[in-house]
Amino acid sequence: MAWLRRITAVVVRVGRAGWDRALTAWERIDPVLAGLAKRLEVISPLGWTLLVAGAVSWLIAKRLGWIEFSYIAAVFTILLGLSALFTIGRLRLEVRREVDPLRVVVGESAAVRLDITNRAPTPLLPIGIEMAVGSAVARYTTPMLVPGASHEELTLIPTQRRGVVLIGEVKSQRGDPFGVFRREIAWTDSVEMFVHPRTVPLEPLGSGLLRDLEGRTTNEISMSDLAFHTLREYVPGDDRRYIHWRSSAKASAASGSGSFLVRQFLDTRRSHVAVVVDVNPAAYADPEEFELALSAGASITMRAITDEMDLTVLCGEHAAVQPVPHVALDTFARAELKAWTLGKAAGRLLKLAPDASVVVLITGGLTDFTELNHARALLPFEVNAVALQVRLGATPQLKQVGRMPLIGIGSLSDLAPVLAKGGIS
Repeated sequence: MAWLRRITAVVVRVGRAGWDRALTAWERIDPVLAGLAKRLEVISPLGWTLLVAGAVSWLIAKRLGWIEFSYIAAVFTILLGLSALFTIGRLRLEVRREVDPLRVVVGESAAVRLDITNRAPTPLLPIGIEMAVGSAVARYTTPMLVPGASHEELTLIPTQRRGVVLIGEVKSQRGDPFGVFRREIAWTDSVEMFVHPRTVPLEPLGSGLLRDLEGRTTNEISMSDLAFHTLREYVPGDDRRYIHWRSSAKASAASGSGSFLVRQFLDTRRSHVAVVVDVNPAAYADPEEFELALSAGASITMRAITDEMDLTVLCGEHAAVQPVPHVALDTFARAELKAWTLGKAAGRLLKLAPDASVVVLITGGLTDFTELNHARALLPFEVNAVALQVRLGATPQLKQVGRMPLIGIGSLSDLAPVLAKGGIS
């Protein structure tokens, strides 16, 4: 059996060496094949059909002696040659694209301006320009441009739905009249245009259901804060600015010791508002209800930013911590319905914002009280949690669910008066 093991070892070594050589050869060939494939992309399906038909016709004429097929092959060859002439030459263009504005509210429009300049020393014949806008494609044809001449195209992009519109690369197209060859060159990168949800103005969040403007005191002692706690004797190293001179004078007169008393404070936490929008499709009766939830969340978010509160926004897998206004609204624009429960969102919030003092849980009309209470139970006890349930056309309501107030709205206009009622903390 020793001879069999030796033969097996030799075969394995030879196989490994052959495999290594094959991998090395492929690494050398792969870039060449990739470059060749890129060059062959200019041939359209019609071009490949003509190539195959011409080759087959030539073979038939050669093998069977049918001269008619040689004429067909010649016609196809001449057609391919003439079509290829249209793609010869190098474009020297300067293409500038401006999208104004990049962020709009649903229902508004944005303008896309294209400025195409011929930088070649020779005139430029009319060419096609293509730009993808979301699922649509905008197509233009430039006039003949003399050297240094420019052509401008202006396109309006209406917005009917909240979301992110991808404005694709601006590509030039050169080809023949028959569509045999098609040569594309990208002149710009893609850019995202954000369509934000509608919002409504709200009263400051320092009152009503979301009151927490002055922060919450803790049991931690501090030498510098707003919540005064007590006076104690001065020790070396204390900041002299916090010496209470009147009390120090009284204590010195009573004891005759000449000691000083300094102020001592309790730490307070800055208000931190967290807005969580449920993205679970099972929570909403229809997509419009989800849009209402996002609009309500965006309205509360903008009020929190105006009030200069710390802020965290969470919409499923999209989140923003301490965002600037446009980034916060971009998070709502990116939100999509996905199998992501409210409890899972509350668990993620604990990792993103463990110091949140006010949490607004926004969900749809199909979410039951069990799911809401489960999400509330995952949050710290001291957090002021408020549930906001949207149901299109419903009457505004305010009730208590366990330890959490529940707001119900049927339209975006209901949000401001319901939040301003207060009375539940």
